[in-house]
Amino acid sequence: MTNIPETGRTSRITIRLVVIQILVFSLLLTLGGRLWFLQIRQGDEFAAEAAGNHVQQVVQPAVRGSILDARGVPIADNETRLVVSADRTELSRLPDDGERVLADLAELLDIPVEDVTNQVRLCDAQTPQPCWNGSPYQPIPITDEATTQQALQIRERAEDFPGISAELTAVRRYPSPDGANTAQVLGYLSPVTDEEVEETEETDAPLLRSDQIGRSGLERSYDSYLRGDAGVTRYEVDKFGRVLGESESEDAQAGSNLVTSIDTRVQAVVESELVGAMEAARATHDPISGRNFEADAGSAVVLENDTGRVIAMASAPDYDPNVWVGGIATDDYAALTDEDANDPLLNRAIQGQGPPGSTFKVVTSTAAVNAGFDFDGGYNCPSSYEVGGQVFRNFESQAYGSITLGDALRVSCNTVFYGIAHREWRADGGIDPKENPDDWLFRTAHDFGLGEQTGIDLPNEAPGRIPDRQWKQEYWELNRDNWCEIAETDRDDYEARIARENCTEGMQMRAGDMLNFSIGQGDVLVTPLQLASVYAALGNGGTLYTPQVGRAVISADGREVEEFEPAEAGRLPADEGTIENLRAATASVITSGSADWKFGGWPQNEITLRGKTGTAEASGDQQTTSWLATYTDDYTVVMTINQAGTGSGASGDAVRRIWEAMYGVSGGSVNEDAALLPEPHRELPAIDETGAIVPQLGDEGDEDERGEGEDGEEREEGTQPETQLEEEVAPPFDEEERDEQRREREQRDREARPTMPPPPPPTPERSEERERRAEREEGDGGGGNDPPDPGEGEQEGRREPLDE
Repeated sequence: MTNIPETGRTSRITIRLVVIQILVFSLLLTLGGRLWFLQIRQGDEFAAEAAGNHVQQVVQPAVRGSILDARGVPIADNETRLVVSADRTELSRLPDDGERVLADLAELLDIPVEDVTNQVRLCDAQTPQPCWNGSPYQPIPITDEATTQQALQIRERAEDFPGISAELTAVRRYPSPDGANTAQVLGYLSPVTDEEVEETEETDAPLLRSDQIGRSGLERSYDSYLRGDAGVTRYEVDKFGRVLGESESEDAQAGSNLVTSIDTRVQAVVESELVGAMEAARATHDPISGRNFEADAGSAVVLENDTGRVIAMASAPDYDPNVWVGGIATDDYAALTDEDANDPLLNRAIQGQGPPGSTFKVVTSTAAVNAGFDFDGGYNCPSSYEVGGQVFRNFESQAYGSITLGDALRVSCNTVFYGIAHREWRADGGIDPKENPDDWLFRTAHDFGLGEQTGIDLPNEAPGRIPDRQWKQEYWELNRDNWCEIAETDRDDYEARIARENCTEGMQMRAGDMLNFSIGQGDVLVTPLQLASVYAALGNGGTLYTPQVGRAVISADGREVEEFEPAEAGRLPADEGTIENLRAATASVITSGSADWKFGGWPQNEITLRGKTGTAEASGDQQTTSWLATYTDDYTVVMTINQAGTGSGASGDAVRRIWEAMYGVSGGSVNEDAALLPEPHRELPAIDETGAIVPQLGDEGDEDERGEGEDGEEREEGTQPETQLEEEVAPPFDEEERDEQRREREQRDREARPTMPPPPPPTPERSEERERRAEREEGDGGGGNDPPDPGEGEQEGRREPLDE
């Protein structure tokens, strides 16, 4: 017997061998299948991609189109600068991620190291601005203000500055012609992000990582026109990156030029007068608050009545759009976003919302006529009006006896409109409304285009607000839980009392709500542009237009012209007689009403000026906001200044000077030679034989009709650019017909004006104030419902417990 084990294959070993064989066979089969898939099934695709690895492309950025004013004067164009850029990819290969290189670069450029490092860091959720929000694979601009000596040092000492380049580059420029900043209207540029590149890959206008796109204003709205198409040259290279030859090339296509309706001369005047009015208000004592007016923000709009085109649009505070060129510096960004800066990036003409005060009364007057009230009937104007124990007063408690609706507009009598609103509220069922209330005031306001965006070709327009029954219900549902939570506390302050009432009754339309709404107070919000559109419609006879800034896009070679025709948005909900009554009443505001002390001596017989003042009251320690809406047959000018006092008091002088500049008025007489824009621009700027747009400088009425160029020399026959435009773009309006319509309106105004009765004599105790006309202004009377803040954005209205 032996201890040596018996050899041979047992069943257990056999099973193991079979399993191993199956595994090996499966792996070989999988590998073979994968090789077949890669080499046979997708071989051609991978071969093409591999060939692509031997092709490098060089992007040639397209020259961005210019933005021009109505005369062809550039307000945004390009200039060549020395731009120093950093390549993050190459810097990341250095041992210290390029920190030493960036420090040396900052020293050379005399820029703080922090600013340089902030410029090249990538933006994310944890990284605050400034930072780079473009592609990390494209050169990041550090500065576009490098000197020639600095650029030469960077290029000559390439070994000391790896990843740093200095190249001549076309960059954006905002030249501010005539001193017109136009910042919020123009907007600014910034680099595209990788996400934006991916989103546009399958579109007709894909973005490249080297592109700059508009982020606000016209730069954003018309970006697809202005940007153009970048050129791409593809080179074949070997594995060492050496160029073997050029495979294909696509030339860059320059972006088109945008002609706007802005007139930079008028824009400069509007900006200057707005800032001047704010400064004057800050130096004026407010007797109500006991301190000087804050006048912390304001805006102004000039519209062309017959088209809705924007002639000027100013917002204060503003900023220099050039700070964004080449990437914004840390200090500049901090200054723009500082709390004390008061949001200079905000375009308050389209984004600022607030109660319009008595300028809203043209809407209420129209609603009253539509509801059956006689415009020329007699309406009592007492010094106050009481509802549910709450007293609503006229400004300075002045009474005028029985007056017409026209007179109520002229002297801005609140109590007349309180009475009309109260009667309509009761007719609709009061606190328990009938099934289908007429709601004439709300319906008319909506028909005036309020409570929704005007559709202007600028981004981020605010819609305003008409606080109708639907809004009341939705607002109550949104805030009910918060109100009820406060109501359950032991608090007994004003806010708590209002919260207890709103917790259970906040959805009800109360009498006080209607009274406040009738004079443009309470929860109603409008933007300056919305109000300008309303008064422009009165100026043209009743047509609401969609406001426009862009007028035409002209290709870089001047051969293609796409003009944007004026677009009607609707008609005012008023017949011809009501519109003429409103025009006559608003004309009397200028000649003998609440604005006459600011417009005395205006040549009314030559240029009929109409308007309405407004003073919007606010809650808390906020001061009143000034509104002034004025219009002729040609234009409308609206100005509003936050926390600046009364309508005509804060804005009257500035608005008058705007009109004087536009029409050439001086000392009560009209000098057309001094007028900036006595008539709207009819034609687009001229295009010369090279395709360049020729600015219309000097005396437009003489020089351009003679065909003289910018240098004053007469052009040869056959090269008139006006002829080219006339062939491509037909004039949108019949000028003779429009002039005839204007003459008819002026004739109706002259016929209607004598029918306006004079104001009733003041009471004896008011005689001294009558003599000091400069100290008497219209107002909007506090209501039982404290109005919302007239500042930007929607504010929550506070409501007194009012009921009939």
